[in-house]
Amino acid sequence: MGSVSWIYNVIKFPKTRSFDYNADGYYEVENKQGRKANQTKVSVVTPVYNAEKYLRKTIDSVINQTIGFQHIEYLLVDDCSTDSSRKILLEYAAKYDNIRAVFLKCNTGTPGQPRNLGIQLSTSKYITFLDADDWLEPSGLETLHDILEKTGDDYVVGRTIQLKTNGSKIVGEHESCKERRNISPYSIPHIFQHLGPRARMVRASVIKDNGIVFPEMKFAEDKQFFMDVLIHCNTISTTKAPIYYLNRLDDNNASLTKQTNIMQKTDSNIKVIHYIISKKLEPDKEKMLLNRLYEFDSITRLFNTGHFQKTKLKALYYNKFNEILKTTEGLRYEVSDNFFHPLNKIAYELFKEGKTKQLEKLFEWEKKEKVKPVLIKDNLPYHVAPFLEEKYRYIRVPMLAIFKEDRFYDNEYCLDFNVYGDYVDQITDVIIRDREDVNREYSIPVQVDQDGRGKLEVSLDLLNQLPSAGYAMFLRYNDYHKINIRKLNENQIRYENRDFTFYTTIHSNIGLKVK
Repeated sequence: MGSVSWIYNVIKFPKTRSFDYNADGYYEVENKQGRKANQTKVSVVTPVYNAEKYLRKTIDSVINQTIGFQHIEYLLVDDCSTDSSRKILLEYAAKYDNIRAVFLKCNTGTPGQPRNLGIQLSTSKYITFLDADDWLEPSGLETLHDILEKTGDDYVVGRTIQLKTNGSKIVGEHESCKERRNISPYSIPHIFQHLGPRARMVRASVIKDNGIVFPEMKFAEDKQFFMDVLIHCNTISTTKAPIYYLNRLDDNNASLTKQTNIMQKTDSNIKVIHYIISKKLEPDKEKMLLNRLYEFDSITRLFNTGHFQKTKLKALYYNKFNEILKTTEGLRYEVSDNFFHPLNKIAYELFKEGKTKQLEKLFEWEKKEKVKPVLIKDNLPYHVAPFLEEKYRYIRVPMLAIFKEDRFYDNEYCLDFNVYGDYVDQITDVIIRDREDVNREYSIPVQVDQDGRGKLEVSLDLLNQLPSAGYAMFLRYNDYHKINIRKLNENQIRYENRDFTFYTTIHSNIGLKVK
């Protein structure tokens, strides 16, 4: 879900002004200028609760869209804020006739219900969502809208950039690694991962004609909603363009996910599992949806976390996972066959065999051992977990790249490396990405032969175009998958009064510093 915070208790709004709530429990702020006949292209829906700190920045990011604010219907639904959020909404609604401020009579405890009301009241051809402490790229709505108009697709998603005090990262790169048009949602293996409300636009008829709503849950309501949306989409598009900025700055403490404990989250995920199973989808499609819920939301979220390592109540986690396993009893396939990460499959098998102590050691090792021992057998890579019994000791790694040597010569930097794994022939390029600004990245073609011998050659003139910064380096394969190149030494050169250092990161991967 997004980063806006809600609580379950009903809160009374301070009596600074009374509102004439209707029979449905909401009041829409009257606009003195009067509403114009609808000519908007897209409706933006923002649920609001105690969002005064960033609310103006959020609203201004919509007002300043390059598509033209006159083409936007902006619905902001306030869930009984107790700070100055309603005052801010009154101010903007008085100034702009296409800002529709809606005040709920009673706090609902979840952003799902305000979003549902926003959808119900919306009148545009397309709908998108923006949380009240996030903001949009100025061209974001125009980019998404134009793609849907040109393709006739039901859904489009672009790049989300998560902002933290110590840097930024791309969320869900599978969604924004390349330009795709008129494709099936099921053609992207990870499409059901990272299903928050950000950076996506949907044809309104898909939502309304199929009665798709956010369920009344404190957590995972957006996950179920967008799974339902994708189930009903014939074709979708994706774009590399930056669309949405997800606020995870240190001074933003409003995230609802921080206020929900793991057991509450898991209970919500179990509800979503039951909901998806009730849809009676074709097995291959059902697998894709449920994989995220069983592998990531259950195994990873329950066991591969700091709170699991620290808790003395591990039995509660195991009881909850047993509850999850009960939902698999009627499935037409073995759920673990679709897991993306071999480590999770081993954890699943250990649990089913009652070997919980080994499961605990496995995830303790996973978190602490940053540079894991590697075994190459038949040109395939394995991590070695020496504490596990023989049949679980060797954990398959899909891809592994090992530094061989690097050098500067003839105004070039040359890097030789070896690659092992399942997708050696799918490697396309090396990505050099600014660690602080993920929108600043550079793609360099790379050569890898059928035996996995790879070579990267970069001219110093090209390196000299890079701004001074620290850069992460990845090999990219299968469109959006990335692996680091493990490196154990340092190489530095000075060129045109600038320093270029290829160094070893704390995780023994290759990195670049430019000064």
